Amino acid sequence: MNKPADIPVLLHERKGDIAVLVLNRPQPRNSLSESLLKTLSAALSEIKNDGSVRAVVLAANGLAFCAGHDLKELAARRSDADGGRAFFRHIMTTCSDMMQQIVALPQPVIACVQGAASAAGCQLVASCDLAVASTAAMFATPGVDIGLFCSTPMVALSRNVARKHAMEMLLTGDLVPAERAAAIGLVNRVVPAGEERNAAMTLARQIASKSSYTLKVGKEAFYRQLELPLVEAYAYASEVMTENMMARDAEEGICAFIEKRDAKWEDR
Repeated sequence: MNKPADIPVLLHERKGDIAVLVLNRPQPRNSLSESLLKTLSAALSEIKNDGSVRAVVLAANGLAFCAGHDLKELAARRSDADGGRAFFRHIMTTCSDMMQQIVALPQPVIACVQGAASAAGCQLVASCDLAVASTAAMFATPGVDIGLFCSTPMVALSRNVARKHAMEMLLTGDLVPAERAAAIGLVNRVVPAGEERNAAMTLARQIASKSSYTLKVGKEAFYRQLELPLVEAYAYASEVMTENMMARDAEEGICAFIEKRDAKWEDR
């Protein structure tokens, strides 16, 4: 029988050109321990440099998708000489860096949410490019209920949903059902319980059929232009499109469209 230390906290699978990362701490509800954060970060770094990966699905085992930070691990450091301050800063910075890795990843990342995603777990969903949720999924930023405002989850959440929806979640800590999460823009699709993994894979395969070069250019441009004033955003996007037009895959794609045939991507 495997001891807990022998069980990998993250499973890394390949389904053709799709990488599937599975959070694998079901007993503590896939909470983001230091070990899981570091392992997930390392997996993302590996995927970033793997040109054979065209899309990523981020899923989880167990009833919950992710319960946020491992509060028991954090509380145990109260006995440190500094009351845990250094470790708390380390965990929050490590988590924030990992979330930004997802955004900066060249490949699109799809969250596959089968259960509750709360606090940093909700942040994880919001940090992904797309999200498919089961009807059993629930979303919350409930830190306010334990005296710890979800400040870092707030960053990703407020970049996904309108301000008043984000503030309501942050101020009340209430659970948001999957259908409501879709209505406010936190997830893209809601499917019957048990079908979320297949739905996420179907979406991933559709995306993986595109030019990976084009997806990389587009994803980077999408997030960058969001932070720019309107005039600067258009100037930047115009330059991106000009450079994109010079790419081999754009030339091939346009010719294929005109000639009514399937494009043959070379990812450049």
